Parts: sequence; structure tokens; C-alpha cells
Amino acid sequence: EEHSSIDKNVEEIMEDKMKDIMEGKNDSDSFEESDEQNQTDNDSSDDDEDDIDDDDSEEESGINGFTDENSSWLKPKTKGKKQLLDSDDSADESADDSDESADGENLLEIERQSRLIDKQMEEEHEEAEEEYRRTIAENTATFHLPTSEEVEDEQNGTRLVPPSELRERINDILTVLSDFKKRREPGRSRTEYMDQLGSDMAELFGYLPELVEYFLTMFNPSETLEFLEASDTPRPLVIRTNTLKCRRKDLAASLLKRGVTLDPLANWSKVGLKITASPIPVGATPEYLSGQYMLQSAASFCPVLALNPSPGNERVLDMSAAPGGKTSYLAQLMRNTGTIIANDLKPERQKATVANMHRLGVRNVVSCCYDGRKLGKLWKNRFSKILLDAPCSGLGVISRDPSVKVQRTIKEVEKCGVLQKELLLNAIDALSYKGKDGGIMVYSTCSVSITENEDVVNYVLQKRDVKLLDAGLDFGKPGFTRYQQKRYHPSLALTRRFYPHVHNMDGFYVAKIQKLSDKRPGDENKEELNEDVKTGNDDVEEEESQIDWEAEVKKATIKSSRKASKKVDEKKVDEKNKKRKLDNIAEEVERKKRIEKSNNISMPPKTGKKREKKNSTNAKVNKPRRRKPQADI
Repeated sequence: EEHSSIDKNVEEIMEDKMKDIMEGKNDSDSFEESDEQNQTDNDSSDDDEDDIDDDDSEEESGINGFTDENSSWLKPKTKGKKQLLDSDDSADESADDSDESADGENLLEIERQSRLIDKQMEEEHEEAEEEYRRTIAENTATFHLPTSEEVEDEQNGTRLVPPSELRERINDILTVLSDFKKRREPGRSRTEYMDQLGSDMAELFGYLPELVEYFLTMFNPSETLEFLEASDTPRPLVIRTNTLKCRRKDLAASLLKRGVTLDPLANWSKVGLKITASPIPVGATPEYLSGQYMLQSAASFCPVLALNPSPGNERVLDMSAAPGGKTSYLAQLMRNTGTIIANDLKPERQKATVANMHRLGVRNVVSCCYDGRKLGKLWKNRFSKILLDAPCSGLGVISRDPSVKVQRTIKEVEKCGVLQKELLLNAIDALSYKGKDGGIMVYSTCSVSITENEDVVNYVLQKRDVKLLDAGLDFGKPGFTRYQQKRYHPSLALTRRFYPHVHNMDGFYVAKIQKLSDKRPGDENKEELNEDVKTGNDDVEEEESQIDWEAEVKKATIKSSRKASKKVDEKKVDEKNKKRKLDNIAEEVERKKRIEKSNNISMPPKTGKKREKKNSTNAKVNKPRRRKPQADI
């Protein structure tokens, strides 16, 4: 068996060697055939070249070989070997193209993608070169402001500037202001550029010029442009889930069945939903009518979250409650426990508040209509928490009310600031500082102006014994601690600001305030004055202890005796004068009483005397005769 296996292996090895030898012969034969073909090709090409040379020589001999009379103008037709050669070259090029296309078809996907990437890289390189040249031209060219005559023509209306030109001019001014030293026009100041920028922005976006100037003092020029553009774009539609009736997951599922596309609002809200598209009106769905959600902007969530009322026996005041969005959210967080006083100045607006409370299933709200400037005296130290969403100019909600662009002036903004100071002082007076979580209030506005926000809070810090707390909101920009020449309290950095161009929300301001006591800065000054008076009296007593009292007593007795005598005389004169005055007064009183009595006597009405009619009779009336006395008989 072993010998047989060895023999088989030997036979297999021999067969493999024979195959290798045969393959080598075939390769040598193929190489020889290829050499012979190359030689034949070379011979044929040489023959073709000889033929071409012969033809050229024949043409030349034919042209020069005319001997008749027409030789001067007659020329033979020459197709020209050159044209044939050119046609051969074009045919070769087309063949090459067809070969390339065939090669492209035969290429792998990786090779095709690499070729596409190479083409894209070449195009990008060309675009980068063009952009580089353009930027060089823009940076080297200086922007020229319009002359005073052109500005007058634009203001008078004789020259209309299209929006595209205004936009281009604004961008050019912003590029100049970004590197003012290098790019400014010689002889032009920064104020001229800023004035032109403000007028162009006001013209492009339709604002009053004073409002744009106010925004330019708050933001830098590029951020001002972003703010104005964001104020023209509408904010996304947001709804708040009413957890008193349903959960957010169930509400989202029911709305998705109706074709509404929605997303969660943000990480900081557990009840908000952002609606991106809806085939049906969101304010008329069965879920809305049954009170499962409330239409509410995302920014108005923030004051309620900052106040954060807890379930229990808390007394909460909403000073300006209508139409009830924040009030219902407070009741939702309190789980229908405690009491909420929903106050508003106008009874017409409270109708919407009451309707929303009934629809949402809120049962711990009492509505009333009082002037917020009088609640500090009416309900002093009554509430543990207060929410004041003060009436404002609306400079943060321009996307919802574009009329603010033209109607609001700086004077009106300042008037709103005065009203907000009065409301905030009364809110602090109505706040009770006793209790664990008591003495906390939130002040908020839907405006971005400093006169309605930081000025008001800084004023209250000076007038009441309060301090600012962290709002508890992870997002938002801190409040201003300085503005132009003004310097505010450092704790104002704990307040929060929200902008449409940064947070994609309405412009809003939130400040959380804690009341420490009922003291006021004026009361402390009075106490200090009283203490100074007491210390002054003590010093006087010490000085009096060092005086010679015998001489002083004698002087004082003499002076007192003189003064007493004078006072006695004066008293006597005064008493006499008083008696006279009293007598005169008594006489006048009696005289007035008599006159009143005479006026009050009831008299019968005066009537003319009627003549009595005599009974007219025709008979004569004879007087009775006297009887004569009879004589005695």
C-alpha cells in the first residue's frame, strides 16, 4: 500500500511538470506570432508612406507639367492628402473618445467616484480663486457714503432707493465698521456712518428712526441687524399641555393622528410642544375645546417656571392675569390646591380669563378687577407669592404686532417704565415675607428695553428691603449691569433676558425678587436722626453739669418773673378780646337763629278780600221803634 501511494504521488508530480512545459511552449509560440505581426505591420506602414510620397511627387509633377495655353490659370483638382490625413486624425480622436467611454463603462465604482471627486475639487479650486479675487477687490475698494444732496433727495422722496440697494449699503457700512481705521473714507467720522446705518435700517424694516437708534445703543451694529430681521420672522407655534386633564405623550399621539407634525419644545419644558405644520386649525380641535392644551408662547413659560409655586395652602396673586395663560399654568403646578387671585384692571378682558379657567378645569382661581397701583394698601402682606407680568411697550413681540414699529415712541416707553415702578412697589407691599417659601415674586415684561426692565428693578432695590435671586433658568442672557453712563446693582446679572435672534423666542425679561422685611430706606434714616437727637441731649446734660447753677437760677427766676408778669397782662388782654369775640359770635348766632325762625314760620297764603254779597230784597227794612214808657194809672 505504501509503494502504491508513492507511485501515485510521483505520477501526479510528473503530470504537473508536463503541463508547465506545454504552457511554456504555448507562450513562446504566442510571442513569436506577435513579433511576426509587428513586423508585418511595420512593413505595411512603410509601404503606405512610400505610396504617399509617390502621390505627392506625382501632384507636384502634374502641377508643373502643364504645357498648353491654359497652364497659367488652370490648376488640377487636388483633394489633398492632407485632408485625408486630417480625417484620419479626427477618426482616431473619435476612436479615442469611444475607447475612453468604453473604459468608463468598464471602470469600477471606486474609480468613477474618484474621478468625480477630482472634478469637484477642480471646480472648488476655481471658485475659491474667483472668491479670493473678489474679496481682494472688495477690501481694496473704499465705500463712499452718500453726499448730503443725495440724502436730502432720499428724504424728500425725489429719489427712491430700492430695498436691494439699501441692503447692500447696510452690508458695506457694517464691513467698514468692522475695521474702521483701514476701511473708512478719509474725512468721515464714525457717527456719520452710524447715522446713515440707522436711517437705512429704519427705511428698510419700517421702524421709527428713534427706535432703531435706541436698539443701536443696546446692541452692536451687526447684532442690531440680526434682531430686526428676527423680529420680522414669525415665531413657531407652541402649545402647553394641561396636565390636569392629560399627559403630553397622549396629547401628541392624538394630534399626530390628525396629521399635525410636532416636536418637543425643549429640554427645560416638560409640557411644551412645538407645532411645525398642521392641516387643521390648532385652536379648534376637539382636544383644544376639551381643555387638553393651551395656546401659549414659549417665552411666557419662563416667569411661571421661575416662580415655581408648590401644591399646598399657598396664596398666589397674578396682578395682570388676562387672558389667563400664566394663571392656568400656576394652577397646573399647584394641582388645583391653594388659592390664586387673578386680577386685571379691565372687566372686559377678564371674560376670556374666566372662560379659559372653565375650559381647562381650573377650580382654585378667584377673578377680580382692581387697580394694581392700589393693591399694596388694600392687601398688605397677604400673599406668599406674586406674579407681575406688567403691561409694557411690546418691543419684544414685534413679530405678532408690527404696529409697534410705527406707534411706539421713546416717551411712551418711559411712561410705561413709570407705571411699572408703581405696580412693582405695590406688589412688594402686598407680599408677605413670613413663612418658609414666602416673600418671593417674579417681575416680567415682553419688552427688551432697559427703561422697562433694569431701570425698574434697580429703582425697587433702592426703595424696598428686597434682594434678587437666581431665576433658576439654565438658558437666557444675563441682564445689563451697565448701560451707557448708568451703573446698576451687580445682582442684576441674575436676571434673564431672551431675544428672538438668539433663542428663537419672543423678547422677554424675567427677574426673581425676595422680600426681606417691611422696612424702607427712609425709615432707617429717621431712626438715625432720632438716635442723633438722643445723643445730642446726652451731650447737653453733660455740659449742664459743669455750669454754676446758683447764678443761672437767679437769672432764670428774674427772667421767668418778668415773663410771667408779661404773660399775665397778655392773658388778661387776650381774655377780654376773647370775651368780646365770644359775645359778638353769640349775638351773630342769635340773629341768624331769629332770621331762620322768621323764614321758617308757616303763614297762610295771602288772598284778596272778597266782597260779601248782601241779600238783595225789595222790601224795606224798618228799624224797630222805641216804645214810649206808659204812664202809671
